[in-house]
Amino acid sequence: METAAGDDCPAAPRGLVCVTGGSGFIGSWLVRRLLDRGYAVRATVKNIQDERETQHLEALDGAASRLRLLQMDLLDPASVRAAVEGARGVFHLTSPVTLQLPQDPEKELLEPAVKGTLNVLRAARDSGVGRVVLKSSKAAMVPNPDWPANKIIDDDSWADVEILRKLKLWYGVSKTLAEKAAWDFAAREEGLQLVVINPGMVLGPLLTPSVNASLHWFLKLLQGQKMDMDLYMGCVDVRDVAHSLIALYESPSAQGRHLCMESVERLVDFSNHVADLYPELPVQRVKEDKQGWVVRARDPSKKLIDLGIRFTPFNVTIRDTVDCFRSKGLI
Repeated sequence: METAAGDDCPAAPRGLVCVTGGSGFIGSWLVRRLLDRGYAVRATVKNIQDERETQHLEALDGAASRLRLLQMDLLDPASVRAAVEGARGVFHLTSPVTLQLPQDPEKELLEPAVKGTLNVLRAARDSGVGRVVLKSSKAAMVPNPDWPANKIIDDDSWADVEILRKLKLWYGVSKTLAEKAAWDFAAREEGLQLVVINPGMVLGPLLTPSVNASLHWFLKLLQGQKMDMDLYMGCVDVRDVAHSLIALYESPSAQGRHLCMESVERLVDFSNHVADLYPELPVQRVKEDKQGWVVRARDPSKKLIDLGIRFTPFNVTIRDTVDCFRSKGLI
């Protein structure tokens, strides 16, 4: 099922790329930036009949002539192949996430994340796609009990899956297993270029009509709810994530994993900073710092900075997110 423009568009000098999860928080910004840069984009959605997934994308500049939306099922190889075939590059963003504790983590999160990622990579290989940019997460990097004390977390750190399972942090399990499966697959396939981005908590203004998981968490914080997020390490602006994804696609020298955060900080830093910025809101400060393992750092995403990414300052990201919430009547 599909809507909108054709793929072979003469007004798309940069060619055709596929974005899985194109209707999501990050995906929508990525589609917008790709259209701005002259790409033709094939973006996948869960339900092509749902205007909450399609309307904001179809309203983007350039969408009428260079955007095609396809309904895709990650667990259906034929559906994935239809989305990927003919594209020069693939941005694989879509991954299952739940706001509530899943009843069946294996079926709801782990299997779709791993099998879906492998289906995308197989389709890319079979279609001769030159480069796949995978959006993983810092959730695939921590917790890591073997990481040296006093060393800043970097691209070499992998999350301990067994600890994540014990803590029932199923999203972290799914991202870690999916990324490892992707690297294992890419290592066996000559000619398939894989590069990965690992963002921290993603904030910023939304193009979508509803909030995603990270924005939902931040909204609850602004509304006065006490938030426990022991594995918090830092945040990043959604617009910087979109720019970084494109930089990784357009830079042949970019290889491996790429931590994507404005700074490494602790939850106490984050909550206190937001409380200082918005004293009129009932933001609860963190009373006890339990994150001694987090080594604070400025500019931790050096590989992306070397590619030309200039990260949005924390205050600007928070301000633009709050302004967006207010414009939508959420606070």
